[in-house]
Amino acid sequence: MNTPLSLKVVARGQTGRSASRRLRKTNSIPAILYGKHTDPEKLSVVTTEFVKLLKAVAGRTLLIELEQAGRTEKALSFLQEIQRDPITDRYLHVDLHEVKANEKFEIRVPVVAVGESFGVKSQSGVLEINTHSLRIRVLPKDLPQAIEVDVTELKVGETIKLSEMKPIPGVEFLDAKGQPVVSCVEPVAEVVSAVVAPTAVAADGTAAPAAGAVGADGKPVPAPAAAAGDAKAPAPAAGAKPAAPAAAGAKPAAGAKPAAPAKK
Repeated sequence: MNTPLSLKVVARGQTGRSASRRLRKTNSIPAILYGKHTDPEKLSVVTTEFVKLLKAVAGRTLLIELEQAGRTEKALSFLQEIQRDPITDRYLHVDLHEVKANEKFEIRVPVVAVGESFGVKSQSGVLEINTHSLRIRVLPKDLPQAIEVDVTELKVGETIKLSEMKPIPGVEFLDAKGQPVVSCVEPVAEVVSAVVAPTAVAADGTAAPAAGAVGADGKPVPAPAAAAGDAKAPAPAAGAKPAAPAAAGAKPAAGAKPAAPAKK
């Protein structure tokens, strides 16, 4: 059995939201200890002591001995659930589960990849943890801190399933045998899509980029210059009346220069 951590707890009599708020104001966290053969026991733990415990756990699965004043026997337990405020990240409640030294219990244990995958080292693959924790049944003395998976021989396109893992003495896996645990996959290629601009037909019959077209480099493509004599007057708007021709002998507007006589 891995060496249990120690945590001091205090029995609490009052329950409810108001009592829990008052408890948190005194730098303590409401807690409850569940047991298979006993009724739930309401406890509290000092916040600073609990933070130290979490740092010692460091993501592993460890058993915890609960020290309570007035009791000589220490309850053996593990962390079942931790509730935190989503805004302040403050600890709100802690659930502990009591276990017996001679009795198997069920628990989830984190998965850790061990070694450097061949696919990552030689094939530019990416290691992917498909299952981050596995559910097991075990005695307290056989509880592993983490389930190690050797990925040294894992190649790109291969997956290690639960049925292919090496057995651990005293540990019974409860998940499906075909459960994928670790995979080595190809890296996701960066897809660069070029913007295809609509084309227009130039005066000489060749295709020319339309106005506002964007090239493959992301820069706007300049429209081709119009050929001499190709410029046409803009068409009148729909419903607009055509301009009337100037009357013969009409005088130019004030300040306007007279038109030059036509060359013979």
